[in-house]
Amino acid sequence: MSSLTNYLCPLCQQPLAFNHQTYRCDNNHSFDQAKQGYVNLLPVQFKHSKTPGDNKDMVLARRNFLDKGFYQPLVDKMLALYQQYGEQSLPVFDAGCGEGFYTHQHKSPTNSVYGVDIAKETIKIGAKRYKDCHFSVGTLSKLSFSDGFFAWLISVYAPILETEFTRILKTGGYLLTVTPAERHLFELKALIYNEASEHDASKTPIKDLTLIEEQKLTYPMSFESSEDVLNLLAMTPFSFKASAALLSQIKTMKNFTCQADFILRLYRKL
Repeated sequence: MSSLTNYLCPLCQQPLAFNHQTYRCDNNHSFDQAKQGYVNLLPVQFKHSKTPGDNKDMVLARRNFLDKGFYQPLVDKMLALYQQYGEQSLPVFDAGCGEGFYTHQHKSPTNSVYGVDIAKETIKIGAKRYKDCHFSVGTLSKLSFSDGFFAWLISVYAPILETEFTRILKTGGYLLTVTPAERHLFELKALIYNEASEHDASKTPIKDLTLIEEQKLTYPMSFESSEDVLNLLAMTPFSFKASAALLSQIKTMKNFTCQADFILRLYRKL
């Protein structure tokens, strides 16, 4: 007995039904559910590389770092906004969800939570670890969901594609974006660059949604393990600039303090 899902076929945009571990549309396009519980809705013709997104080493470094709770103040702030503005029984979407760190923390007994990422390695981890959420491999530029399906959408350090995000957001729904503020990880950048520059926090790609609230979250992160610093570095886009000498230097560190500096912007589709 097949049952309709909330996914659309990425090839023809028809509803997908689930039966015998396979998602299938009326045009007979099919997508198998992986043993970890996720579904790959990224056809090969939509890929720009063989293995798009973060590699396995980056994924594991990020998971180990986030598991230590260094970004938990950010999660707490996000959840406070969700509790204040969100409708707790309606679907939630995490765009560029990675391994599901932010995704699963939005799950409640009454809502359904979906995470999409282009990197299959991250989705494997999320689906295996957080069985009560729905994970799929996909591209944010062409999401396999119907118009207006979600009431709450989060984007943490992911590409913000307003047209597609607005399409899947219901009228009255919210988009919460998290982006780096000026001094985010500045001390770490200063180890790599002779003249470390601050982030340009003035740019926002959101044009048509209405800004409801903007908050800044700044706090120091103190590290007593060089492994945590190396994991943080591996998460960043400037990790490729780190020299072998710097990596050796970090491995000898006993203490290191680095600033977390985030901007949270909450938008509404009116």
